[in-house]
Amino acid sequence: MAYWLFKSEPSTWSWDDQKKKGSAGEPWTGVRNYQANNNMKLMKKGDLGFFYHSVEERSMVGIVRVIGEHRPDPTDEKGKFGLVIIEAVEDLPKPVSLDDVKPVPELAEMVLIKNSRLSVQPVTQAEWKVVCKMAGLKKVP
Repeated sequence: MAYWLFKSEPSTWSWDDQKKKGSAGEPWTGVRNYQANNNMKLMKKGDLGFFYHSVEERSMVGIVRVIGEHRPDPTDEKGKFGLVIIEAVEDLPKPVSLDDVKPVPELAEMVLIKNSRLSVQPVTQAEWKVVCKMAGLKKVP
């Protein structure tokens, strides 16, 4: 299993919006960055990711699961980019902000710090465990 981080502006698509979709999930459309799209091409069903509210909040607020692998994005008129489908798994008991992550030595190489503008990014297994602990999860998924 691989781990990821999905960034969204809460005013456009929030964690609450994602949770309302239930087990049907939601296509992660609108990605127009080649590196982010390539990350989605690597995703497999069952992979987990953090749902990150960008802009003002800048916090990981929930966990999502990939339920549909990479396919063409119908919102891309040029046909260059794709999407994956994700479903909400659980809330993080305590949101973990970018400011919380920055001083943690084990997270110093996290893509969120090194390339914070990338909308879909990988998270290592070690980083996943640290963030889950910071979020107060009793059991790391």
